[in-house]
Amino acid sequence: MSRRAFPLGVFCPTLLLVGPPGSGKSMLAQRFAGLLPPMETGEALESAAIASLSGRFALRQWAQRPTCAPHHSASAVALVGGGSPPRPGEISLAHHGVLFLDELPEFPRAALEALREPLETGRITIARAARRSEFPARFQLVAAMNPCPCGWLGSGRACRCSPDQVARYQGRLSGPLLDRIDLHVEVPALSPAELLDTPAGEATASVQARCVAARSVALRRQGACNHALQGEEIDRHAALSAEAATFLRQAAGRLGWSARSTHRVLKVARTIADLAASADVEVLHVAEAVQYRRVLPALQ
Repeated sequence: MSRRAFPLGVFCPTLLLVGPPGSGKSMLAQRFAGLLPPMETGEALESAAIASLSGRFALRQWAQRPTCAPHHSASAVALVGGGSPPRPGEISLAHHGVLFLDELPEFPRAALEALREPLETGRITIARAARRSEFPARFQLVAAMNPCPCGWLGSGRACRCSPDQVARYQGRLSGPLLDRIDLHVEVPALSPAELLDTPAGEATASVQARCVAARSVALRRQGACNHALQGEEIDRHAALSAEAATFLRQAAGRLGWSARSTHRVLKVARTIADLAASADVEVLHVAEAVQYRRVLPALQ
């Protein structure tokens, strides 16, 4: 990967990439599946079973983590599943893999809001008059969007959008949905000099090895990945130093975070500490997690 590796692939966070056209958002998204640990046999069987329901299973793809990238015109049924009899949607086909939603604000509002429950529970329940079906949907959400309708806001090129247009465009993403996205990352455009003269970045395989090692640390410590921590487990396994706790408390108050947002930042900080081979969550880990919680300007 030529870009800096985010704490992704370690604990299944959700990620929103914001940047102008051609800045590399789609390229990054297509490589995220390579950061995830190799599939275990049980995961491969689940993934293959779901793919078979939609006629997508191919033997050559056995034990490969899927990357599903539905078009932004996809309906809520196509995205989360439905029909009669109920069929799995893209979020279930991406189970144990990556769901990439490009041009996120262009998706129908109903389709995006339908993601809120599975992002929390890892499954989707589809109820019909004669039948009720439940499908697994524990996927890694990677979304991408332009900062404005024309795409050039803050890129150095002239933006043709008025402040109201920018606000309406970014406002297509509801607060409850953004609250469930762990990492809000700006992907700026590269200058020709940076693009052509910068040496190659770190290979995906070496980043994956680092992610697998950090994930193993979390599993040994608490028996689960960091994203699965709840309640007292967060207090016990993601405890902060006094300075880090003060820093997070001030950031959460100043930025108006909800309890969900604060806990998500805390788990991201725990993951960053694991990547740094640190037993304790310090101020620098919390500071990095806070900067990844980038709120879109029009929604501040």
